[in-house]
Amino acid sequence: MVLILYFMEKNINFIVKEDENNLRVDVLINKRGGLISRTRIKNLILKEKLILNDKIIKDPSKKVNTGDRLNFQIPEPEKASLKPYNYKLEIIYEDEDLLIINKPAGIIMHPGAGNYNKTIVNALVNYDKHSLSNIGDILRPGIVHRIDKNTSGLIVIAKNNETHENLSEQFSNHTIIRVYELLIWGKLRPSSGRIDTYITRSSKNRQLMEVSRSKGKRAITNYKTIETFENNKTPTLSLVECKLETGRTHQIRVHMTYMGNSIVGDEKYKKKYKKLKNIDKSLEKSISKLDRQFLHAKTLGFIHPKTNEEMIFSSILPYELNKLLKMLRNTNE
Repeated sequence: MVLILYFMEKNINFIVKEDENNLRVDVLINKRGGLISRTRIKNLILKEKLILNDKIIKDPSKKVNTGDRLNFQIPEPEKASLKPYNYKLEIIYEDEDLLIINKPAGIIMHPGAGNYNKTIVNALVNYDKHSLSNIGDILRPGIVHRIDKNTSGLIVIAKNNETHENLSEQFSNHTIIRVYELLIWGKLRPSSGRIDTYITRSSKNRQLMEVSRSKGKRAITNYKTIETFENNKTPTLSLVECKLETGRTHQIRVHMTYMGNSIVGDEKYKKKYKKLKNIDKSLEKSISKLDRQFLHAKTLGFIHPKTNEEMIFSSILPYELNKLLKMLRNTNE
């Protein structure tokens, strides 16, 4: 059995009124289009679903003029087949509107090239195929945000479209609380601070992201060093906490590499470090065998879309990361 997802069909046509002159086009569509959120409007504009005066417009911030003719298309019904995946989800919280899941490392969020069946989405279909929002990508029902395959931690899943719209707005407005715990090579200087850069796709490797001075999307990470491990039996390592103001692809991984301190276990963004002759062998083995990056989404907070209650969830480090920390503390004594 497979889950069939459908999108609603809608077409918005109108002429810009005098009192609407000079408004942003996404704001105007939001005003005229009823319940559809600006986040979804923006995504559809980027997908070339807006025609202004017979021309396709891909800029959500474009200003309109009195008399402009506007046509905005919400996609025709589409369907996708998603196979259920019998995978035990660690559900931290659930109500009629949303789920909070503690995702382990090693599983990707949604179907994509090379893996269409063994994902969090397929596990959600297996858990309850009738309670997932369907206003995003057809292969991503319920998915409001993502964390990387080899990152663990908390994610929120929308069970209906109203919840999805509301949570997407909170993410877009950067009001979501997201705190990560990570272990990096070396020491951050300064030990705490705020990283504010642009992040764009790497010109050398399209699978990677990189910091840019002028192009890409603005990315802001607040960080503080929690603990430093430094002696003649270990390489210098630091336990760090990062609080995100934005949520760009690979943001923390890119920002730590930019600072010169890549995350332990991160194969994509790793830097070469000198081996210590006297390093504790069991510690060296544990680090080399870590098949994930030491990055965990430990805190997630938001306003509940229906009750307006502030909700904050926390999760402890997974066993393999906590074990490595204990070894570091023991060799640091």
